[in-house]
Amino acid sequence: MGDRSNRLPTFYIPHGGGPWHVMMDQFGGKAAWAPLVDYLQSLGKFAGERARALLVVSAHWEEPIPTVHHGSAPGLLYDYYGFPDETYHLSWPAPGAPDVAQRVEALLAGAGFRVGREEERGYDHGTFVPLMVALPKADLPVAQLSLVDSLSPTTHIRIGKALAPLRDEGVLIIGSGMSYHNMRGFGDPRARPGSERFDEWLRDAVESPEAERRDRLLAAWESAPDARSSHPRSDHLVPLFVAAGAGNGDRGRREYSGTIMDVAVSGFSFGMQAQ
Repeated sequence: MGDRSNRLPTFYIPHGGGPWHVMMDQFGGKAAWAPLVDYLQSLGKFAGERARALLVVSAHWEEPIPTVHHGSAPGLLYDYYGFPDETYHLSWPAPGAPDVAQRVEALLAGAGFRVGREEERGYDHGTFVPLMVALPKADLPVAQLSLVDSLSPTTHIRIGKALAPLRDEGVLIIGSGMSYHNMRGFGDPRARPGSERFDEWLRDAVESPEAERRDRLLAAWESAPDARSSHPRSDHLVPLFVAAGAGNGDRGRREYSGTIMDVAVSGFSFGMQAQ
């Protein structure tokens, strides 16, 4: 890898619930969301100053094999249900990044992965909702990479490691999910203590040295306090494994900590300390 002073960190961000960014008044009020808005805006400022493109791995796209979007002008995929009509007419016309997509495909193939390709899929709400807050001008190209539907931690850390060279090429890698994702728990104050226990365990794991972090994320996350009540299915946690793998040994740290819809939620970075 190249000059470490120019190496970008990687991020795992919470993308909130549905189109929350245009419905904050109905989702507890703007004050409740202000810390997340501030965090995403600071991430957008960092990306605008340092990155030439983004690679987003969203919890809302799964395929049998890692699949890369190669389209040059993705639309929006309104993959949420039961919201007001206006939330299905939002616009965020960020260009795609076919050159980055081709590089992602080559890196994954070079690491032994069979890689899929598609050109029609729009930005799902795990991508466009947080990025509408972070980058409202939609002026950075965005490539998209799917999860693998096995949701294997080992597989996704390997995917991240294969993508690490992008950090020296001006591509900011963002895993978009939620560190807590149990639909029955959102809005229920009884879920908060368990979400806080899992959130603190996750912070400790992410901020551990790499070998310990890898072992805890790979082998032990399901044994963490309140793990399965926080993640009945791990799709929203798995983007963290990609970000950690792409961190390539750099220390992790919690960048955002807040309460969203009565549960504790965090965002993390790998390699940010050196910035």
